[in-house]
Amino acid sequence: MRQPPDRLFAQPLSQVPDFAFNEDVVRVFPDMIKRSVPGYPTIVENIGVLASQFAQPHSVLYDLGSSLGAVTQALRRHVQIEDCRVIAVDNSSAMVERCREYLHAQDSMFQELLPVEVIEADILNLEFQPTSLVALNFTLQFIEPPQRLILLSRIHQALLPGGALILSEKLRFEDSEQHNLLSDLHIAFKRANGYSELEIAQKRSAIEKVMIPDSLEQHRERLLAAGFSKVVPWFQCLNFASLIALP
Repeated sequence: MRQPPDRLFAQPLSQVPDFAFNEDVVRVFPDMIKRSVPGYPTIVENIGVLASQFAQPHSVLYDLGSSLGAVTQALRRHVQIEDCRVIAVDNSSAMVERCREYLHAQDSMFQELLPVEVIEADILNLEFQPTSLVALNFTLQFIEPPQRLILLSRIHQALLPGGALILSEKLRFEDSEQHNLLSDLHIAFKRANGYSELEIAQKRSAIEKVMIPDSLEQHRERLLAAGFSKVVPWFQCLNFASLIALP
């Protein structure tokens, strides 16, 4: 099924509203994320590959901030562990509804997939079960900064020995020249994917107050403060990166 193109910011807006994962965004989200986040398909598919190395029997795998369930689908494709299941969590009712539809379609295409439960909830209020793998794929950057350490500490407490957290985020950089260079290259990436200058400017205005990126150093320090023993960057494309944090 052909996905509708992202044209949400193609026309001039008298007032650009704060970005929200509403029905309009859900409708075009696959196109939006593919054209906005360099390396996104590689990150998603390889989260499934990495998860297969950490997933343990009789445990839960979490996809926190699951949106349309791309990571959940990757987990189900790659993880084949006895008595293991996925819990996908998102606070957007529109995302949760569409995610369930996509996962039902995946069920009809593949056999013997991991069972999955899709929950509409705030991950800050989630009661974590013992888990061997947690994916936070471009989710932490939408959490209020004072809440980030609290969430990561709770995830660390729930992780089983030998498990892992996979954290993907947009990065800012302490060095201003590096930050400006990679920001400019990210804009070039968007232009190359068909976004106009107006779309780029209006999207930036919409998202700048609700998505607050950290530097790699901040992520590392916070993860260590949350109790993780080791933080290993495994992927970076321009100003987007993914890390493995071990308990």
